[in-house]
Amino acid sequence: MSMPGRVCPLRYRHGARAIAEAETREAHTLYVIGGLYGNLPALDAIEQMARMEAQPATLCFNGDFNWFNVDDGAFAEVNLRVLAHDAILGNVEAELDAPLDDAGCGCAYPERVDAGVVERSNRIHATLKATARRHTGLLQRVSQLPMVARYGIGECRVGVVHGDAESLAGWRFDVRALDDPAQGPWLDTMFEAAQVDVFASTHTCLPALRRVARSSGLQACVANNGAAGMPNFSGDPAGLCTRIATTPSPHAVVHESRVAGAWVALLPVRFDAERWRREFLAQWPPGSPAWESYFQRITRGPAFSPAQALAGARR
Repeated sequence: MSMPGRVCPLRYRHGARAIAEAETREAHTLYVIGGLYGNLPALDAIEQMARMEAQPATLCFNGDFNWFNVDDGAFAEVNLRVLAHDAILGNVEAELDAPLDDAGCGCAYPERVDAGVVERSNRIHATLKATARRHTGLLQRVSQLPMVARYGIGECRVGVVHGDAESLAGWRFDVRALDDPAQGPWLDTMFEAAQVDVFASTHTCLPALRRVARSSGLQACVANNGAAGMPNFSGDPAGLCTRIATTPSPHAVVHESRVAGAWVALLPVRFDAERWRREFLAQWPPGSPAWESYFQRITRGPAFSPAQALAGARR
């Protein structure tokens, strides 16, 4: 598990206490956007949805906003537009200015992920890293982003992370881990240490909205948006982001529920899929590592359903 792409560097560990100690930013409506992956049409759609909110919306990009955007123009536009909002590091961004390539893409893939996927991800990241080095000003700004953020949405306290409560590339907010009953005590400890009601994450590329039973009896949930810039469900080209607000969503949702007085929703990002396919193929033609790993998902979606994302969320 120490090979590039599977290793989780010690520098990725932030711990739940870092979330409790982070400055609290107040917002009426918060969009948490993980896994944009360089998809400019998805960014257009998200900013348009935010403009349609009754109250000004705060946008927080919680990492991996870069990935497929290896063209110089696309790299510059994605980063300039993201940095106009709130943002934290993902593993993709954390490795862009790393002096060594020992962590590869920084994904810390678990053993169940095929070695070919890991190898191709390392090659994708190497190409992106070469692009980033031609944009030193942007790279410096990105490298200075924090690993966590904290928000107050009314009375609801929100911890925004990339991976899980302890590590930038942690997988314990993955849908499989969240459905493991043995993880209950760890989750309870993390909510207590971070002093939050909601964890908003991404990283694992598949969405999950899970209520968590706290020993204190307080309401809590984990909202993992999967990917804003790629399909999340079979046959559905939409991305997903997380919306947390003091009022219900004015947009269609996959699911929405109340947690600590706030409305928490998985919100479809219905971008121009045809335009995105053209832009993707212009940067990653057939036979390239990104095409091999992702084009089927981009065109058909993963073998995953809303029911799997929402198991237990309706309780």
